[in-house]
Amino acid sequence: MELSCKSEYAILALLEMAAHYESGEPLQIRQIAAQQNIPDRYLEQLLATLRRGGIVKSQRGSKGGYFLTREPRRITLFEILGCLEGLDMGTSEEDINTKNIDSSVIEEIWLEASQAANTVLQNYTLQDLCEKRESRRQLDIMYYI
Repeated sequence: MELSCKSEYAILALLEMAAHYESGEPLQIRQIAAQQNIPDRYLEQLLATLRRGGIVKSQRGSKGGYFLTREPRRITLFEILGCLEGLDMGTSEEDINTKNIDSSVIEEIWLEASQAANTVLQNYTLQDLCEKRESRRQLDIMYYI
């Protein structure tokens, strides 16, 4: 399974919003783009998709911007990638039964791998990513001392 550039940028933007979630203040596109090194125009499109998917909300005005619709611990990577990439569970059992034996064996393994990947993505939230990032930062600081 490969992470697309689109998904990586979106997750980076969401991580930035998750880090500022407690403040309740929306982040502007230029802030997120500068912090995460994402092109402004592309980020604008990604955030529009995430807004339609119910993951972020936008606020207009001089103090406007984007913020998460709910706590980072309640937003899974599976939900994010589903919104951006349209994840599905792969081939159905019916499809497997209508193919020849060789194809059905391959499809069964692909379905199993897909389900395993989806399970992992369902078990990780934005909060988990924030915690992993923070622990890596602490290790990095310790390394330089």
